[in-house]
Amino acid sequence: MQNKSFIKNSWLGLQKKINSLFTNPYKEVNLNWLKLKYYKHLPTGNLRKHSLKGKYIYFYSATELLHGFKEIFIEKIYNQTLQEQPYIIDCGANIGLSVIYIKDQYPEANIVAFEPDEKNYELLSKNIASFGYTNVIARKEAVWIENTTLDFSSDASMSSKIEASGSANTNKVKATRLKEQIDRKVDFLKIDIEGAEYAVLKDIEPTLHWVNNMFIEYHGKFSQNHELVEILAIINKSGFKFYIKEAASVYDHPFIIPKTSNLSFDVQLNIFCTR
Repeated sequence: MQNKSFIKNSWLGLQKKINSLFTNPYKEVNLNWLKLKYYKHLPTGNLRKHSLKGKYIYFYSATELLHGFKEIFIEKIYNQTLQEQPYIIDCGANIGLSVIYIKDQYPEANIVAFEPDEKNYELLSKNIASFGYTNVIARKEAVWIENTTLDFSSDASMSSKIEASGSANTNKVKATRLKEQIDRKVDFLKIDIEGAEYAVLKDIEPTLHWVNNMFIEYHGKFSQNHELVEILAIINKSGFKFYIKEAASVYDHPFIIPKTSNLSFDVQLNIFCTR
């Protein structure tokens, strides 16, 4: 009996591997294997466009486009059940792939999308116009704990972020207090703000009762582990259930970590919060 079970499982495993060789998950985003290979070798810098659902997505970095496609359209990290006309706040909208995915699922969604990086915002606006969205508001602002002006490293990538005052190679950006934006029911709050999530979550804690579903991409150093613990406590205290996935595998062997590292973050997690 055990031998038969072993043979059956081995055969099923082999079939699965064979099938994977002939399936293309990127078909979902209109990419065949040849174009996928081409995109993987495209240099960053020139404005390009990709056809999706009869419209065009404009981008500068093919690498980041593919990363976004994989996370958002293939792995479907924002897949959820919402009402027909949900109200959504997207903090860190980048070039708008999250907006496009959500609008495809919920065409009547009303979305406020924050993106402070100049070039990312340019693409976000261009992509919103390309898809003909009229109930999406793009705001070239960082979300923060007060209405102010901040130093921001703008490199037209997913890694653009708020920097300490006086940091080199930064631009000044307008920042808006997220707490003041959460004054009504929010069906989905997305927070992907490259390390500023701890301060912002502490500030918006009193308003989280307005939020139904929330996604947080957490970025932190080991020296900031206490912040992650506090974030989870805020989520729990606010009545959410939460589920955690690794957003990026930073260290292959977490028990053996280099004493010196040039990495921006030691921990990157996707935190899914639901009622």
